[in-house]
Amino acid sequence: MNIPNHVAIILDGNGRWAKSKGMPRNYGHVKGCENLEKICGIAKDLGIKYLTVYAFSTENWKRSKEEVDGLMKLFRNYTKKCIKIAKKNKMRVRILGEPSAFDADLQESIRELEEFSKDYDELHFQLALNYGSRDEIARAVKKMMRDQEAGKLEWETVTEDTISNYLDTAGLPDPDLMIRTSGEERLSNFLLWQLAYTEFYFTPVPWPDFGRDELIQAIEKYNSRDRRYGGVKEES
Repeated sequence: MNIPNHVAIILDGNGRWAKSKGMPRNYGHVKGCENLEKICGIAKDLGIKYLTVYAFSTENWKRSKEEVDGLMKLFRNYTKKCIKIAKKNKMRVRILGEPSAFDADLQESIRELEEFSKDYDELHFQLALNYGSRDEIARAVKKMMRDQEAGKLEWETVTEDTISNYLDTAGLPDPDLMIRTSGEERLSNFLLWQLAYTEFYFTPVPWPDFGRDELIQAIEKYNSRDRRYGGVKEES
């Protein structure tokens, strides 16, 4: 089986999963977070080198205060626990998005996690928090404008690679496979630049129930695709 180098996942369905069990939405987020720890280990065992997950979007602030507060508490606990997960999996962790919107203690936990794990390279794990692709691109353009004004960038030299290097994912390969759980079939402002030639896989399985078998099924489907990157396959 051909294992994709980089897998991106939209972690969807935690709240609906919890509701189906008569539990509050934040119970689903807790279970989804526990599942994420398992999937990191599974991804490493399968030979996936890069794993990027969409956990909290710039639009998720619109949810109820109770749910957002619960998520912030969960992120605080997870970023601390993730240091142990990183050590166990020899996993480098990067946070994608704009962390300045978070409280100071969570921002500090993010810095500590990234610093602690920076030298690991068996699995590269990107966690998108307060992330939106349009926001990412807007921030990249602002950085490019500042560098141009400072004489560090000439517009005539700008290429696709130049733009990629200003994004949150600078230095990372584009995803080969993007998975979205829980039945929705849209990108929801996730990695719009980076997913240009990525294969998509949508599953009705909610994130808390998405395990090794479901990941392998997604990879098998990926293996059945003919990736031409805009070209035409030669007839034999």
